[in-house]
Amino acid sequence: MARVQRLFVPGMPLHVVQRGADRQICFFDPADFLWYLQQLQRHSHAQSCALHAYVLMTNHVHLLLSADSVLAVSRMMKALGQEYAHYINWRRRRTGPLWDGRYKSCVVQDETYLLVCQRYIELNPVRAGMVRYPGHYRWSSYRCNAEGREDALVRPHPLYLSMGNNPDERRQAYAALFHADEETAVQALRAASRGNAVVGSAKFVRELQTRKA
Repeated sequence: MARVQRLFVPGMPLHVVQRGADRQICFFDPADFLWYLQQLQRHSHAQSCALHAYVLMTNHVHLLLSADSVLAVSRMMKALGQEYAHYINWRRRRTGPLWDGRYKSCVVQDETYLLVCQRYIELNPVRAGMVRYPGHYRWSSYRCNAEGREDALVRPHPLYLSMGNNPDERRQAYAALFHADEETAVQALRAASRGNAVVGSAKFVRELQTRKA
């Protein structure tokens, strides 16, 4: 992994993280989660951002998406963040910033880290001790990717689609990956996401170090 500044590669998956200010709660009840997801669907479609995985935690958001333009991602996150902040400030009768500055992101190498990143995102509620099984958490893409529930937000990545010849095969193969121990890869992903960096093989990182968005 190498640190780069707001690196972006058209069409390549991007792991986006946005946290509440001072890690404070930004989703207070089910209505807030639903409102955010509705606006995420609207803005992702408007900016042609393909969302592969997501999770809404109480004080932060993880998204895995692909887009043809860094401006599309920036516009989506800016509009979404501002609208949701206005919504919460109005609903909770509060003032001040809701988010901890701009979102952070890292480019994700398809072949090596895409599925690692998807599982990392969808396992957040389990790691946080909120549920014992990722399918028990309502506000993530796990139920769609692993259990086949309809979710208008999710557009499967081609690598996910290559995991089987039909939806059942893909879901079973994907769910089976959640038993794998990939702590080293997860640590690399976390570090990259904190630093607006790139995560992937050494060759992949070298090729992209000079690219700026």
